[in-house]
Amino acid sequence: QVQLVESGGGLVQAGGSLRLSCAASGTIFSINAMGWYRQAAGKQRELVATITSGGSTNYADSVKGRFTISRDNAKNTVYLQMNSLKPEDTAVYYCNAELLPFTTRVRQNYWGQGTQVTVSS
Repeated sequence: QVQLVESGGGLVQAGGSLRLSCAASGTIFSINAMGWYRQAAGKQRELVATITSGGSTNYADSVKGRFTISRDNAKNTVYLQMNSLKPEDTAVYYCNAELLPFTTRVRQNYWGQGTQVTVSS
């Protein structure tokens, strides 16, 4: 079975930084892309950033210039460096992976458990 394990969330003051990590484990044939989504209280879940195994990235307009997504393909791990954090960044952040399980080799999406990021004024 495939699991996504996240770390790095927490409480930070406005203007501060955090780095989130997400490692995929299990019987994985290949990973096409990984990314981060977030959901604030009372709002819909939204895309934050994605990155393909080839290195192509995509960012939400609200985080461009402040957040950077990167990956370590050898470790099946994706990172989200968050700088200049704002109170509106407060949300539960979810890791997502589009991958091919080893047994089926059919594309599937997997989600992490979510980690809380709180930015205080």
